[in-house]
Amino acid sequence: MYIKLAYRNAKRSAKDYLIYIVTMTICVMLFYAFLSVTSNYYHPAIGTEYEFTLINGGMKLAVCAITLLILFLIRYVNNYILRRKQKEFAIQSVMGMEQKTIAWIFFAETFFMGAIAVIIGIFLGIFCSQFITGMLLSAYGQSYKLSWTLFPDTVFFTVCFFSCSLFIVGLWNVRTIQKIKIIDMLYADQQNDPHIKKSRYMPIITILYTIFLVLVIAVGISNLYFYHDPRFPLPVHIMIWGNILAPTAGFFFNIIWYITHHIQKKQNFQRYILTAALLSLLNIGFAASVPVIWKTYYLSNTAGTLNKYFTFLMIEIIFLICCIIYSASNLLTEWKEKNLKQKYQKCNLFFFGQIISKLNTTSKTMTLICLTFVLSVFLFAAVPALSGWAFGYLKVRSLYDIQINTCYTQVYKEADLPQDNYDLVTAFLDKEGIQIDSDCIFNLYLPRKSDFHNRIKLDFPIAAISLSDYNTLRKMLGYQPISLNEGEFTTHWKTVATETERNQFLDSHTTVSTDQETLTLAKNAFYTDAISQTIYNSYTDVLYVFPDNTCKNLLAVMRNRYIQIKTTIPYQKACSLETAFIKEYPEEPKKDTGVQYFIRTSTTQINHFIADNFILQATMIYSAVVLMIICLTILSLQQLLDISHYKYRFGVLYKLGVEQQEIEHLILKQLAIWFGLPITIAILVSAVIIIYFFEIISAQIFAYVGIKTLLKQIGIISSILFLLLLCYFTSTWFLFKKAITEIE
Repeated sequence: MYIKLAYRNAKRSAKDYLIYIVTMTICVMLFYAFLSVTSNYYHPAIGTEYEFTLINGGMKLAVCAITLLILFLIRYVNNYILRRKQKEFAIQSVMGMEQKTIAWIFFAETFFMGAIAVIIGIFLGIFCSQFITGMLLSAYGQSYKLSWTLFPDTVFFTVCFFSCSLFIVGLWNVRTIQKIKIIDMLYADQQNDPHIKKSRYMPIITILYTIFLVLVIAVGISNLYFYHDPRFPLPVHIMIWGNILAPTAGFFFNIIWYITHHIQKKQNFQRYILTAALLSLLNIGFAASVPVIWKTYYLSNTAGTLNKYFTFLMIEIIFLICCIIYSASNLLTEWKEKNLKQKYQKCNLFFFGQIISKLNTTSKTMTLICLTFVLSVFLFAAVPALSGWAFGYLKVRSLYDIQINTCYTQVYKEADLPQDNYDLVTAFLDKEGIQIDSDCIFNLYLPRKSDFHNRIKLDFPIAAISLSDYNTLRKMLGYQPISLNEGEFTTHWKTVATETERNQFLDSHTTVSTDQETLTLAKNAFYTDAISQTIYNSYTDVLYVFPDNTCKNLLAVMRNRYIQIKTTIPYQKACSLETAFIKEYPEEPKKDTGVQYFIRTSTTQINHFIADNFILQATMIYSAVVLMIICLTILSLQQLLDISHYKYRFGVLYKLGVEQQEIEHLILKQLAIWFGLPITIAILVSAVIIIYFFEIISAQIFAYVGIKTLLKQIGIISSILFLLLLCYFTSTWFLFKKAITEIE
């Protein structure tokens, strides 16, 4: 009987469960789609040179970790349904039904609706998984074909995960219902959240922010003590002192306000928040300048210092958003009072009252939504930049089928420098029947022998290669050979080196002194074709190209070998080659020699890169989608939750003679403000963060991605976000209008 009752209740309350079903369906669809590529039954045709199973473990872990966020969303939506149905529960209790029984019936209702969502979500996930499969096969360079397959293990895992989630949340609901008093259930729809002025979250945040400013000041003083040099240009001085004086001003302002507030109880907290926000903007500007100034003037700050200021920047942005959202209702109130014409025009007085009262009671929630939306938008925008950077770097890193290189940074005797030809590799390839297409064994030299013991990180000597070896490498990669006149040299640069860096170096290095002779810079002073990432000396971005005669009398410090083969090495054989090589030539230097040997095959590099990059890309996209769904769902439910209040208020307007069309216009404006405020703030903040982020990695973007490609991908992502927002806004507007306009 109770099962039938639960079924009838669920059927009758289908409209109340609409948001619940839609949210659960989307979550299940995404979970199944992203997890489907890890199925034991998923075997895409990608060739023997690829090992697809490398993505399985990391992908499962990432998807399950992110999906834990969905538990919060399920719980939130359940609370919405629970509040909507409390009056019904109270009536059932008055009629004699035990609260325990009511709780278990509600458990059955939510579980039943959740089961429907799981079934629908799995079938929609089959469709959505085609996009994930397309993204994966594209990463492997394979053509994509539709494949409508239901994977049993993924279905089982999806059903188990969401069944457990529904069961846990359902038990929590049972416990909650049993503790609620009947009288509280009857008046649940008339209860409001506590007023913002009674909340202590913002004063607590300001106290924590004041303590945080002390840390910023301490780091600024430390940088001044360890890194300041009077010879620095003016922008560096402004950056260093700005990161001390700006937070100091904010700190003393906070302290003075707290003291005066303690003495004079009538101090305006709202004005304090606005002033603190302006000072925070100043701090954000100086903190953001640190990486830019550091990159521009090649300062010696450590990576740890940069990471600290990135953290400071993030905290400052969070505080600024808290201030803006907290002040929104007060700013709107002041604007309303100063613009009396707008205040009393048509139904604006009612409209302002609606918005201000809701903002007053949901400031904390709106702040969290705004911050979450910022994170979601940033993840979406960062995906194409980071993925394109990684793919571009892979092309530069895996130019040769086999790369062997050495490092002499731990070698202190010239007799220990490497001179091997690495015949082990040749023997392995012959044994496996793998034919070599082209091969180059070459040395890298130091222009002056005296530089051998120079091991200062930022002052490592630039290595040199002979012209013949350089031309051999160019021929292997399909480039045209170059020529040098007697007594000339040229340079080769890493892809990420900027034009400014290159020009500054060439202007100050028109000649190079070697142990053989002094060379003059050739007319063709530089080349930038991708040639290898392992051909440069440590901590350098440039390579000298010397005539062969000059190199004969120079000290050879590194011995490399690059090989191109006629067919692709299968993944398992590539792993076997690397294992055999490392046993003979370890990456960790042998005792008393100090030589480090490295072998990389394009097969293993590409496989591990594709697996890691796909996991990162999928994780960021999945996280962004889940976070955005959480934000939009909460924004929607917060309006629908108080639908009974709104229905009464709009009903009064209707009885006073306001036309139905005007009421619908008010509803549209109210939802536009409600959705628009946090989302607009989030988009503006996200835009600044994204532009700043792209500026920091601009060299990598221009070198590996291309600005046109990046803008095209961002445009596609922006369109998807807009459509998702439009769908949620339209759905909320339709449900809200339908409930409100039923007032006749």
